[in-house]
Amino acid sequence: MARVKGIAVLSCLRFVRERHGEEGLERLRAAITPEHRSMLDARVLPHAWTPFELIVDLNVQADALFGVGDLQLCVEMGRYAASASLPTVFKVFFRLGSPRFLFDTASKLWSAQFDSGRLTVSSDSDTSARLRIEDFEAPHRSHCLAVKGWALEAITLSGARPVRAEETHCRTWGHPYCEFSAAWADD
Repeated sequence: MARVKGIAVLSCLRFVRERHGEEGLERLRAAITPEHRSMLDARVLPHAWTPFELIVDLNVQADALFGVGDLQLCVEMGRYAASASLPTVFKVFFRLGSPRFLFDTASKLWSAQFDSGRLTVSSDSDTSARLRIEDFEAPHRSHCLAVKGWALEAITLSGARPVRAEETHCRTWGHPYCEFSAAWADD
């Protein structure tokens, strides 16, 4: 089964704690499966591999508890994850380039965060990109929406203004890959 680095799990927990306090975090812990709760109890380390199912369970349950049950809260959680990690992990890249440069770099580092699939980036212009997730073992809507949020925030953190970000393909819709189309303005 696919795995993700613990930093994604910790980001989700921080998101809930910051917006809903310790009580919200306890509600989330109570809502996830006992197996996943025991993984949290054993302590998740930022750079350790964790089952992808854990982050899916956390995202789905957080959306059910604090969103409206349509998984759109996952977009916000993806934005939060980008704002929490990109300024530190990719600090040098913000000074060097555009959102496209950041996306290209992220595609090269995909395997540092996920042990399944790959992220490819293509573009028709200097102010747009298509991000494609291919061959990911366990696609889930919550993950796709979190990647969309991450891309939106990456554009913003790069100093550009998001103009459009839409999901054009998704394996959960029956497509052979997941793809996002994003455009920005260099203000």
